[in-house]
Amino acid sequence: MKTHRAKRVEITIEAIMQSRLTDALTKASVTGYTVLPVLGGSGRSGDWVRSGEIGRASGMVQVVCIIRPERLDALLDAAFAVVEKHIGVVTIVDCEVLRAERF
Repeated sequence: MKTHRAKRVEITIEAIMQSRLTDALTKASVTGYTVLPVLGGSGRSGDWVRSGEIGRASGMVQVVCIIRPERLDALLDAAFAVVEKHIGVVTIVDCEVLRAERF
């Protein structure tokens, strides 16, 4: 089966910043993404878990985008404008997709 090169971008950010991030991605012509809840983790500030939290204020989400390589810079510019001043991690990995016309 033929596959096509793509980029998978994962942006982990504070839940309260989710709409600002997804709005920025939409303005950058990113047509698809998936938002996942982050249940816990560990970072510079130590361990944390979402359980027991009231509301979304202190939680985290992960926004996952799969795009064509030539569209990566526009996505990163939009994401960094939001993540730059807040807690957030952006990762990029190479991936392959089966239906390139969807990305």
